[in-house]
Amino acid sequence: MAEERPNTDEPGSQRTTIDATFRNGSLTAIGVVAGFSLGFLSRWAAAPGEWSNADLFAVAAITLGIAFQIKALASLLSVTSLILTRYNRAVRIFMIGLILVAVGVVLAIFADIVGYDGIALSG
Repeated sequence: MAEERPNTDEPGSQRTTIDATFRNGSLTAIGVVAGFSLGFLSRWAAAPGEWSNADLFAVAAITLGIAFQIKALASLLSVTSLILTRYNRAVRIFMIGLILVAVGVVLAIFADIVGYDGIALSG
């Protein structure tokens, strides 16, 4: 759990910060998940076979989700992410990215199970 403590480095301001160790654990977890997401997209793109229009929706969701994950990772790399509000914002951005990647994977699996070929794209 995050250790909350007041930070009064600036005169007249009261900000709650988190412990750097807690932030570092979150940074590691987000980095690992973002790496797996990129790896999944890379392997899927390199797989043999033709792409269909249904695949484009899945790829769009996965790509957008990865962009959110990378944004969260970049936000957590900043020292200012030790401020609780900024840390919480980065975590929310990461969760949006994680949900988008999950939706994209489910769309891809569903299209494969249903056998929707649609109009095949050359590529």
